[in-house]
Amino acid sequence: MKESGEILAAGHVRLRVTVAFDGTNYFGWQWQPADISVQQKVEEALARIFPSQPRVNGCSRTDTGVHAQALVAHFDVPRAEFRMPARKLVLAVNAHLPEDIRITAAARAGKDFHARFSARGKQYRYFVWNHSAHSPLLRHQSWQVPRPLDLKAMRAAAAQLVGRHDFLAFSATPGYERRHTVRHLRRCEVKRNGPLITVILEADGFLYKMCRGIVGTLVQVGLGRFRADQLLPMLESRDRCLAGMTAPAQGLVLWKVFYGGPARDSQPAAEAEELNG
Repeated sequence: MKESGEILAAGHVRLRVTVAFDGTNYFGWQWQPADISVQQKVEEALARIFPSQPRVNGCSRTDTGVHAQALVAHFDVPRAEFRMPARKLVLAVNAHLPEDIRITAAARAGKDFHARFSARGKQYRYFVWNHSAHSPLLRHQSWQVPRPLDLKAMRAAAAQLVGRHDFLAFSATPGYERRHTVRHLRRCEVKRNGPLITVILEADGFLYKMCRGIVGTLVQVGLGRFRADQLLPMLESRDRCLAGMTAPAQGLVLWKVFYGGPARDSQPAAEAEELNG
């Protein structure tokens, strides 16, 4: 379904919301013609509050099964319909949402704000449970890798990816023509807390399944299937067949979106194709 809301219509107000969701039961954020999405559920909830039934614009799409802690979205409503303080909108919308989707913040936005096109970057986090027995509490939010992982090798490999590179080799084909595949990966860190390994990925934008391609490759480095010094040749090859596997969707979380202030990079995230997962 086509998004709207790039230009604020006269007599309307623009509202910005932060959405958290467990993506297990959804086919991603974006509207799907035959499947249930998070965007659909949020718009249905808003329709219970606003007669104009506003369309919601998200900062990014997410793939099936991917989660979010802070997906930013905006929508426009006629000024006459918006009679509550923005802070009360959180309670009002959540009353009509399923328990696995929550609005965590709401505020008035400027007329030029756009959840996608105003973004300067995004941070994703991927969770790997590195233990022979999977945690029942994290079974829907992490990827279990039962064999021991070499964290030193994974960190050395992650460092190779930081900077501006063509990440085509770590991306899947999205089904449409891409204008460019260069991204600036500002942060790629591998942290460990007991059996829980967290991969932090921060960039000006992400290609389709780029996060999961990077994580899958880093895990294979940790398993000894690739060496850390093979990552740069993978990038330079631009060949998906030469890089590692795509990690499962359930471990990926859209963690935060960056807006405002000095540009964290010369290219806004919105210029990039943003079907992530």
